[in-house]
Amino acid sequence: MKKVILTHRYSEEAISLLRREFQLHIAADQGPDIPGFLRRHADADGLISFLSDPIDGAVIKGLKKLKIIANFAVGYNNIDIGSALENNVLVTHTPDVLTEATADLTMALILAVARRLVEGDAFVRTGRFTGWGANLFLGKELRGAILGIIGMGRIGLATALRARAFGMKVVYYSRSAKPALEKKYGFARVTFLELIRSADIVSLHLPYSPGVHHLFNQDVFALMKKDAIFINAARGPLMDEEALAEKLAKNERFGAGLDVYEGEPAVNKKLKHLKNTVLLPHLGSATGKTRRSMAMMTVQAVRQALNGEKPRHLIPEWKERLRKKP
Repeated sequence: MKKVILTHRYSEEAISLLRREFQLHIAADQGPDIPGFLRRHADADGLISFLSDPIDGAVIKGLKKLKIIANFAVGYNNIDIGSALENNVLVTHTPDVLTEATADLTMALILAVARRLVEGDAFVRTGRFTGWGANLFLGKELRGAILGIIGMGRIGLATALRARAFGMKVVYYSRSAKPALEKKYGFARVTFLELIRSADIVSLHLPYSPGVHHLFNQDVFALMKKDAIFINAARGPLMDEEALAEKLAKNERFGAGLDVYEGEPAVNKKLKHLKNTVLLPHLGSATGKTRRSMAMMTVQAVRQALNGEKPRHLIPEWKERLRKKP
């Protein structure tokens, strides 16, 4: 029976299927030393990893029999893809199924920041609410506001459609134009700088790569409207947390809603002490239905790879390699 490593527990249904078909070992059940666990199980045929697990070249080379890494996330910047390709280890991810849940979460962040929901909740819970007040926690209306989407992929589009229902005007920046979407929904493609300068709300929907590290830095934050809202439910390293905290501390931005962080799970201490931030613990895909679907996709990927089949949800780099194969 082939050996599969699951780094952390997830859907019990998926775990039951894995136990039925493979010799399953769950690393986190043995303690927090995941790299040490992997070294002790160097004969594993398959690995199901989480986005929080750094699967570097040393880990990949140490797993001599490894055929597949199934990442329990749509992103996979935690994996050394060059090493995986070099060692002929397939890599899959979980695209598409978390689109709606993540877009819902993005809209929740927009609403929470714009209407100061977290501040209001704390105000009530601490007994300070003594009655209606004309100037109590005044927020920003969404109708008529400009939402700037950075990255008009599946999640960006799903967020844009939700915003449209709130009466917002959507502009977007993307490497490729989306003329069909522009015609159908009235979205406008603009340059990066045009978006940054004009948007009332800026929402990130890009995958992470070294080329976009700190895309939002001190200079970019300085170009945003003074009362703009910044939303990041994509990847933490896309932003310079220190620069963002500095702007928010000076009340030079209305607020920020974050679901991801640069050094996750660590969060910039300055952000934690600001009232105009909403900070969530990476909940983008956190619905029971979505997380179950993601788990089942990893089971399918491992099953296919270890049966000698081509996994359905290979990452783009692997698809490109197979496309080029004679």
